[in-house]
Amino acid sequence: MKNLQTLILAAAATTFMLASPLLLAHSDDYLDTQKAPNGGQLRMAGAYHFELVVAKDSKAAKDNALVVHLTDHAGAKISSAGATGTATLLAGKSKVTATLVPDGENRLKGSAKYASMPDMKVVVSIALPGKSAEQARFTPLVVAKDEHMDHKH
Repeated sequence: MKNLQTLILAAAATTFMLASPLLLAHSDDYLDTQKAPNGGQLRMAGAYHFELVVAKDSKAAKDNALVVHLTDHAGAKISSAGATGTATLLAGKSKVTATLVPDGENRLKGSAKYASMPDMKVVVSIALPGKSAEQARFTPLVVAKDEHMDHKH
């Protein structure tokens, strides 16, 4: 009888998890179709969404800020208090790392010497207090392809 109860509870939990839209993963392609609240690029990182905002018009490598906003999958703000993080920027042959520190309610901020290059890739790693680090990969200056651009008028 106890095994049957355990089986029923497990089935109910699985059904809830499959039916819950908040637990479904978002692909990078899907997130690139979403308007990010702060004008950056959205990526999934475990149970969170990271939105990376970088300088978009820095023609030469100079100290530029970068900001990561933290939310859950429903868009609710996640506190950055006590969080630690890094952002590693790769562009051409250049590789720089910025330390990210809490800066406001749900964001971390850092700076690094970089130019706004279309091929820039950024790997962000953030650890919230008492949790393992979550990581996300960004291509923040690649313009998302609009599905309607393929249509001929």
